[in-house]
Amino acid sequence: MPDVYCFQVTEEQEEERIDKVMASLIDSLSRSFIQKMLKEGRVLVDQTPVKANYRVKAEEEIRFELPEAVEPEIAPENIPLDILYEDEDVLVVNKPKGMVVHPAPGHYSGTLVNALMYHCRDSLSGINGVLRPGIVHRIDRDTTGSLIVCKNDAAHLSIAGQLKEHSILRRYRAVVHGAMREEEGTVNLPIGRHPTDRKKMAAGVRNGKEAVTHYRVLERFSNYTYIECRLETGRTHQIRVHMDRIGHPLLGDPVYGGRKSPFTLQGQTLHAMVLGFSHPRTGERIETVAPLPEYFSHLLDILKYN
Repeated sequence: MPDVYCFQVTEEQEEERIDKVMASLIDSLSRSFIQKMLKEGRVLVDQTPVKANYRVKAEEEIRFELPEAVEPEIAPENIPLDILYEDEDVLVVNKPKGMVVHPAPGHYSGTLVNALMYHCRDSLSGINGVLRPGIVHRIDRDTTGSLIVCKNDAAHLSIAGQLKEHSILRRYRAVVHGAMREEEGTVNLPIGRHPTDRKKMAAGVRNGKEAVTHYRVLERFSNYTYIECRLETGRTHQIRVHMDRIGHPLLGDPVYGGRKSPFTLQGQTLHAMVLGFSHPRTGERIETVAPLPEYFSHLLDILKYN
């Protein structure tokens, strides 16, 4: 059965081009792929096909049917990687903004997997299938920072086990809207699929899975707060959903919070900085630090003097 997406346009999205709105709501699809689907008449607004330049209105319903996927052949690509750690079992890469982790409809090239297949040749775990070789966890397209890649199945099973038992250290940096009252805190709310939008997650939903995020304030600005988040669990969009739920959505986040950014940003301001794990072969504790990307450091400088 093909995937069907259904969204309702919010007031904040009113008068935006439909291709832009859809690209922000479905982060696994590229804008060019969405435009192709619009051209083919697959996107309906209130049951009527529209073109890519259509400007949406509040409360309109966008309905989109994704064509049946044909599993493509994924090609190695010579894309430079920022490698923070590497040995015969694992490597840790510093993923740049805008890069999709693994191939998906609309993103069959230019992904981290394409780059890994070139760099590692045949040395990647196969547990997650041909579209996700070596991938044991992921971060969103517009989130930057550390990601573990497994070169063999034994390493994959070890890292997956550490993720399951919450023994992997993951510290993120983020900028959120508003002034947080407390210096630190914990959000302990289960996360599951949004009841009406299957591409979006929600906190406190029935049948949600346990999700725990610890946060602490690093620096305060007039309308924003710079924080560190430590994950106990690793649910999809966890930090983005939890911060929105407590009234402090991430700056630049196009999906959660609904607040427009006054800065030129490509998606949420979120960086996976510190990653710590036990080496799958030796048991040695490995910890890597991914430096803040240039856009993030520049943003912090702007906030300090505004």
